[in-house]
This record gives sequence, C-alpha cells and structure tokens, in this order.
Amino acid sequence: MAHRILLIEDDRDISEMVRSYLSREGLEVESVFDGEAAETAFRTKGPFDLVLLDLMLPKRSGTELLQTFRAGSLVPVMIMSAKDTDVDKALSLGFGADDYITKPFSMIELLARVKAAIRRAGYNAAPSSAPEAPAPVNQVVTLKGLTVDLDNFSAAKNGEDIKLTAKEFHILKLFVTHPGRVFTKAQIYANVWEDDYYGDENVINVHMRRLREKIEDDPSHPEYIKTLWGIGYKLGEPVQ
Repeated sequence: MAHRILLIEDDRDISEMVRSYLSREGLEVESVFDGEAAETAFRTKGPFDLVLLDLMLPKRSGTELLQTFRAGSLVPVMIMSAKDTDVDKALSLGFGADDYITKPFSMIELLARVKAAIRRAGYNAAPSSAPEAPAPVNQVVTLKGLTVDLDNFSAAKNGEDIKLTAKEFHILKLFVTHPGRVFTKAQIYANVWEDDYYGDENVINVHMRRLREKIEDDPSHPEYIKTLWGIGYKLGEPVQ
C-alpha cells in the first residue's frame, strides 16, 4: 500500500511539481493550498504518513497548523519554506517539526528526506526485530540537579518537570548515556534521526539551542552539554 502524504503548499506550480514527482515514485499525495483546507483534509482524509508543510499560507499559517497537528498526532511533519532564517527554523522545530528543507530544493533531496522521515516513523512505531538485553529497572541519571528518567522518557530540573520534544530528549539521552564521549553533528544526526547527515547544521543547532534553553541555568555558558569548537559536543561535568 502506497504511503500517503498531505502536501500543503499555496504555490500551485510548486505543489504540482512536488505532487507529480512524488507520485511517480509511488507515493500517494493529497494536495491542498491554504491553511483551512489543510486542517480539514488532515481531519477528514487521514491518516497520513507524512505532512509537507509550507510556512507561509493563506487563511491559517503553517506554524498554527503545526501546533494543531501536534496537539493530537505524531505524524512526521517536514517544513518547506523560502524563509531561510534561524528564527523560522527555531519556531518550526520548536513546535514539533521533524525536518526542514529550504526552497529552492532539489527533488532528489526532497524525496530522500521524505522516504527517510517515513522510514524513521515506521521504525519507531514497530518493535525492533533485534534482541535487546533487559533494561535495568528504573534507569535514572542524575547530574547536578538534572534528572533524566530513561525508562519514562522524562526529565526534571531541581524537581521541576522539563517539557522536552522527542528529539530534544533523545539528544539529551545520547549524552547522558555516553559520558565523556565527544559527538560530532553528523554523529548526533545519525543517532537521533537515524539517517544520513545532509550537512544542514541548522537542524542540529536549533535543537541544541532549545535543549540548552530548557536544561541550562545560563544557556550561553552551558554546563551540561559542552561545545568543543570545530569538533562537536560532549557531556560536561557541572560543578556540584
């Protein structure tokens, strides 16, 4: 059965180009051209395996739609936008987008990212076929006021719950379960997104910045996740 994609793009030329290309690759594409039609299609014509979402839409903005989708669904959402700024990326990814591609983009890269997003969603939803060792009961890591519960996918700072997105939690988990190890951006992407790294540093930068804003006392001088300039990141050793 073909994977179903909701394409939300008000530029009809771009929409038809994307729809035609993805359809030739065996994907079923439902195209809509404004925010209200998108919300209706998402509610009445789903479920979809992926949403391709333009940020600048008539009637309802892409960020509004993303919040609506995330309120009741974990469907992968890829932002498509000509606005190539960190502000837009931070806003979109902070609301729960899974990926971001900037216009103009190559159809080959778009297809690769679409397939990767769908594959990751299917992989995460299905039980792994590889045997896993039984996890220790109550895996909790504590580091100077920061508590990370690996079993329950939650984190707290000084007893206060921290609301992390799935990607933010998995980045934090990667570091607290590998103390002392340095991770490059490509390695973080491979571990958290489970896909090849396309070199778009903004995706990593945005997630790392938002994670630090939530866990650090002073995000501009992080203690938990340190930056090694020109190399990557590693778990720090906060002063007790």
